[in-house]
Amino acid sequence: MTLGKLKSKGLAMLMALALVPVFPPVQAEPLRDLASIQGVRDNQLIGYGLVVGLDGSGDQVRQSPFTQQSLTNMLAQLGVTVPSGVNMQVKNVAAVMVTATLPSFAQPGQSIDVNVSSMGNAKSLRGGTLLMTPLKGADNQVYALAQGNIVVGGAGAEAGGSKVQVNQLNGGMITGGALVERTVPTRFSKDGLIRIEMHDTDFGTTENAVAALNRVLGAGAAVALNGRVIQVRGPVSELAQASFLARLQGIDVKRAAARAKVIINARTGTVVMNQTVTIDQAAVAFGSLSVMIDQGFDVSQPNTPFGGGQTVVTPNTQIQLEQQKGKLQMVNRSIRLTDVVRALNALGASPQDLISILQALKSAGALRAELEII
Repeated sequence: MTLGKLKSKGLAMLMALALVPVFPPVQAEPLRDLASIQGVRDNQLIGYGLVVGLDGSGDQVRQSPFTQQSLTNMLAQLGVTVPSGVNMQVKNVAAVMVTATLPSFAQPGQSIDVNVSSMGNAKSLRGGTLLMTPLKGADNQVYALAQGNIVVGGAGAEAGGSKVQVNQLNGGMITGGALVERTVPTRFSKDGLIRIEMHDTDFGTTENAVAALNRVLGAGAAVALNGRVIQVRGPVSELAQASFLARLQGIDVKRAAARAKVIINARTGTVVMNQTVTIDQAAVAFGSLSVMIDQGFDVSQPNTPFGGGQTVVTPNTQIQLEQQKGKLQMVNRSIRLTDVVRALNALGASPQDLISILQALKSAGALRAELEII
């Protein structure tokens, strides 16, 4: 083969390699960041209670009758009888909803955080104390008891008809404000079989996880049931399962290349795209339409002070419509995300114009990505 043919062949190979998309190498991630163990989950708790100790910023009982009813029932349980027909005018009490998350494997006596939110017309919960409130699960069973002083992140002041407020005053938090009274049975293994749920349904990443598990645990130890669930054979003994799961979650797995996707928030004009987005060569023309409305007032007065005429004020509205000429610009083919961003920025379009341009590029087949509008 002659030297000229070798040079031409080498040049052709270099040109072919230049057209191959160049993406950054995919880094391996621990399995714990990509998946969770089936059966190991949190549980939501909810309860209804009363907050006392408010400095006159509680519920107005006439507009929130459930607050007075709850207060009457609580006093009756404490041995205090309120005569029927008495309308209590208390301003330091507020009815609230209490929510919390019960972690998996939570044991009796463990403390958890709770959120307290006003459900009446209280002005503020600052300085209030939540009375003992049972927190129930979806099965209507009590799993925790909440009580304590509420921490409110907002601040406000009101005087002389003026009001200043920063953040929310009708909601707060009690750190460690609830004690677990009952544990939730957690079963994640049956005859040594453990199921792993991937956070995202992706056959590529799931197969990579299966391959990584089999390399560490042995061939046939893991099998993919579908694009999201992996079944792993582990030890039958419950004592050995904790260390087995710790070892399993530390296995590194390579995430498959993400599907090319562009997320558009039409309300805020935000555009986000991942690194696999590419565009083909296309020509784009865009323009902007500006509408300016200027309203003034003309005053017409009589010529003489005592002529019997009246002063008349008439509005004077001027409307101008300006439209810039569309510019046809070439968008070169871009393979890397940085090239895509540079090509779109070169158009000089606003975020709202960019949304329309991306939609038009998708319709023309030049945008190699999925558009999702939220």
